[in-house]
Amino acid sequence: LQLQESGGRSVQPGESLRLSCAASGSNGVYYPIAWFRQTLMNEREGVSVISSSGDRTKYADSVKGRFTISRDNAENAVYLQMSDLKPEDTAVYYCAAQSLATMSLNLDKIWYDRWGQGTQVTVSS
Repeated sequence: LQLQESGGRSVQPGESLRLSCAASGSNGVYYPIAWFRQTLMNEREGVSVISSSGDRTKYADSVKGRFTISRDNAENAVYLQMSDLKPEDTAVYYCAAQSLATMSLNLDKIWYDRWGQGTQVTVSS
């Protein structure tokens, strides 16, 4: 399974942005996919995760009400719609897949074993 993020760019505070994560090589198997973000000063933190079928989602407190995760399995894609962006949302955003099945959705990076290369999001006036 390979993952590729896109959609990152520079925006002003309050604007919206949608990130995409394209998956390939899954051979018809769908995994929970999460978005993480990382800055130079901080560890990689989980932002949001969606179940393999798309019926369950989970968000970090810092983005609840502003970010929405979704997926289109027919297109092998996962999206992160970000609204009301703040300077503290500035980071490299990564998507990741969890190939080991668990009962709950996880935002801890230890559960994820497939990662994309990342896309930069910068929020600045």
